[in-house]
Amino acid sequence: MSLSATIFTNWQQLALTCLVLGVAQAVYVLLGFGSGLIALGLLALIFPSLQDVVVMILVISLPAELWVVWGARRRIRWREVALIGAGIVAGVPLGAWVLKQGEANALLAILGWFLIATGLTFLALPAHRAVSWPRWIAPPVGLAAGLLSGMFGTGGPPVIIYYRLSNADKAVFRGSLMAIWLLVTLTRLPSYAAAGLLTAPRLWSGALILPAVLLGGWAGHRIHVEIPEPTFRRGVAIALAVIGALLLLRRG
Repeated sequence: MSLSATIFTNWQQLALTCLVLGVAQAVYVLLGFGSGLIALGLLALIFPSLQDVVVMILVISLPAELWVVWGARRRIRWREVALIGAGIVAGVPLGAWVLKQGEANALLAILGWFLIATGLTFLALPAHRAVSWPRWIAPPVGLAAGLLSGMFGTGGPPVIIYYRLSNADKAVFRGSLMAIWLLVTLTRLPSYAAAGLLTAPRLWSGALILPAVLLGGWAGHRIHVEIPEPTFRRGVAIALAVIGALLLLRRG
């Protein structure tokens, strides 16, 4: 495949993108979130178009989501997923419209500081502390996640906070999040197509980096199987703070 058919300008840019997205996908499969935020913060430094990065992340996320959801299907909280998903369906098209207007960058700084504060708070929370969420709160959580996903390709923060505060174990946490992200991906595809964001160069770029992404996903799964529960929880908190800092770096 010629690079002229993709968004890459040279082979060095392609190699760096494979490295970034391979690592981001490893984190994604390990924790159940983080691919979009990590990749957005780093790739925005080498690509002039935020839209190129967001669409490429969308294309490469689908295989890992299908794989993890199938493997964790018996541990997933399907009722919560359905309620959160209802909010996501409403929020994604609105977020895609904001992205199309080019107005999303102004919100990155707010999101970045919020994630840093949330991650540090989670590090200080007792391991046994849990919140019993009322059922009605799930759709608004999904709406917020869908809006962020449509704008940045990173709808994680509201849902991550929801499941982390409910004290879900790592299998339920990752499986439920991945089921939600799969729904987000399937919702974003037609939304982005309608907005004219799914261009041929972006799709070819996603296909070109797919082998590196699959390798990263395999590595992330192996780590997830072995990691102790307390370490997993600390990893979630640290990851939130780090991706918040990456968003601030992108803003700067």
